[in-house]
Amino acid sequence: MDGVLVDNMHWHARSWVELFHDYGLEGLDPDRYLRETAGMKGLDVLRYFLNPEITPEEADHLTEVKDFLYRVMYRKEIRPIEGLEKFLDSAESLNIRLGVGTGAGARNIEYTLGIPGLKNRFQAIVGSHQVRHGKPHPDIFLRVAELLGTAPSRCIVFEDAVPGIEAANAAGMKSIALATTNPRKIMQSCPGVMVVIDDFTTVTPREILEKFCVAQPSES
Repeated sequence: MDGVLVDNMHWHARSWVELFHDYGLEGLDPDRYLRETAGMKGLDVLRYFLNPEITPEEADHLTEVKDFLYRVMYRKEIRPIEGLEKFLDSAESLNIRLGVGTGAGARNIEYTLGIPGLKNRFQAIVGSHQVRHGKPHPDIFLRVAELLGTAPSRCIVFEDAVPGIEAANAAGMKSIALATTNPRKIMQSCPGVMVVIDDFTTVTPREILEKFCVAQPSES
């Protein structure tokens, strides 16, 4: 969702950095957050940067503070990534089932998927609060596949972050990377990535299906 449907990960990074500064953590900049932990659950981010022993209850509170700051900062900027609405229209015309697997919590999911152009587009939505392990573990994507009623090997994941690509690989899914959060060079080096795109104006669902089917000739 974040960094794929909307180009917002730099706003998430800024809000994390502001929160950590308030708790005395120096030396963290948005680029480091994006490179090392983008897409992870709030609990995992906080344990990685702030306190390995932080409790889930403390992490929930701090994550909600951070998310409130993010929503305030991003409210006037939020919009679908360029070309996304046309891309989703095309996917729907081909009867492709669509799902969202995100490290975000319930309130941010509602905030993002409620904007014009995205509402009621997806047949399955799974957030970090609905699985035990977040990215880079495969739990979120496997649950989406289950809700869509399809095998993981028949899914294609769109991701902007390295932990998300790792989660797709662990789930047995191919992936397409967006260069919204990390440089193309980083995303191109990730195993399992079929192609790196800047937005949804340069690729169509039919083209992706053709590439995917060529990669898996035994699939119908």
